[in-house]
Amino acid sequence: MGKQRKGHVISKLPNQKGFILVLNTGAEIDAQAEAMLQALHSRSTGGIKHHLKVLKEKGAEGFMERFYVGYGHKSIGDCGSATVFVEGVSMLAAKAIQDWRLYSGQEASTRYVDFSKQIFLDPLNSKRTNKILEDWREFYLDAQKPLQNHLKEKFPIQEGENENIYNKAIAARAFDITRSFLPAGATTNVAWRMNFRQFADELMLLRHHPLKEVRDIADTAEKALFKMFPNSFGHERFDHTEKYNESWINKEYYHRNKDLNKFTLLFNGIDRKLLKQHKRVMEKRPFKTELPTMIGECGVLGYEFLLDFGSFRDLQRHRAVVQRMPLLTQDHGFEGWYLDSLPKDLRKKADKLIASQEKKIMNLKTDDETRQYYIAMGYRVPCRVIGDLKALTYLVELRSTRFVHPTLVAQMLDMIKSLKRLFEKDGLIFHLDEEPNRFDIGRGTHDIVEKK
Repeated sequence: MGKQRKGHVISKLPNQKGFILVLNTGAEIDAQAEAMLQALHSRSTGGIKHHLKVLKEKGAEGFMERFYVGYGHKSIGDCGSATVFVEGVSMLAAKAIQDWRLYSGQEASTRYVDFSKQIFLDPLNSKRTNKILEDWREFYLDAQKPLQNHLKEKFPIQEGENENIYNKAIAARAFDITRSFLPAGATTNVAWRMNFRQFADELMLLRHHPLKEVRDIADTAEKALFKMFPNSFGHERFDHTEKYNESWINKEYYHRNKDLNKFTLLFNGIDRKLLKQHKRVMEKRPFKTELPTMIGECGVLGYEFLLDFGSFRDLQRHRAVVQRMPLLTQDHGFEGWYLDSLPKDLRKKADKLIASQEKKIMNLKTDDETRQYYIAMGYRVPCRVIGDLKALTYLVELRSTRFVHPTLVAQMLDMIKSLKRLFEKDGLIFHLDEEPNRFDIGRGTHDIVEKK
């Protein structure tokens, strides 16, 4: 048994400058001991005070050695949590980590990363691929100043508006437009917090992910968690389970639909008779209030639509709905909204760059999964979203406001039209932003700053 660690566990990721840090909060009762206290409390009449006394006498290490070994219930893992910080990983890896419905955490926003210095991962590591990545970077950096000047002409400051907040809102808009030219291999940081059981279950899948980068992250994270919490990780692996997971992940993990060209209702699985029982509850729902969970008993609907990968990153945050991970390709073209937002001379440069980059990327001798690292996040991907009325209502209300990226707002407005057509007569109502596409300098206040 390993002793309780006094410091954080830091492990470097292979073949890159990224790393994983498992946080040690310095608590007297660590997450493992806390989990075991809860488990013992459910099995003993001695009471929590008795268990705390034993913990004090034995210390965390002795306490865990005495009680936890051989206890096979996965539910113990629900009672202890860990926080893992993952730095220097691609946008693709960040999405893989977050592709778990009980994931909690945060990812760095592209608005707050200095991409003049940020590493772009290049798995093929050649002069040709490095040139592709650096051409995207060069355009992104060169576009900032002229685009901000263009936006100030398009959205001039209004009387009474704070100039500092206005300038931050303009900068945020410029970053949100130019992020479309960042390759998915651009690196980011992810905070990852879950309970022990969820970490073990997700890592069991991530270690078979199609991308080597993600497999390396899973392996490094598992070893780091074991080092910090030796009594809670290092689960037995079953060969039949590993082979099964490896098989379906490599064949069916990524979603592709080359034929998709418009917003589509895939299916309507709502039981109308059952839904009628909830009509009053739906009709009376006030502003900023969610529908009750019981609405989910009525069934689910499925939608599919095209959305640029940059905005998919925002959509994926909604884990109350089921989403497939789309494969980032050039099949569906570059999202026009980004190009239309550029001044004319910059638009010409962008069109020329995109045409050149598409040829270079398609000529790379690699698989489609690896090719994703070199494709810009402005390319559209097929998004498949499945959810009940509670989850979908929350999604469309939150993601159809003026503070949400316009390309995502457009798809949410289409979903609202569909939901209204299907269920408005059943009592489903929406509380929506009346001007979802208006430029609002309030975007400039969406920051985390230190108080002076």
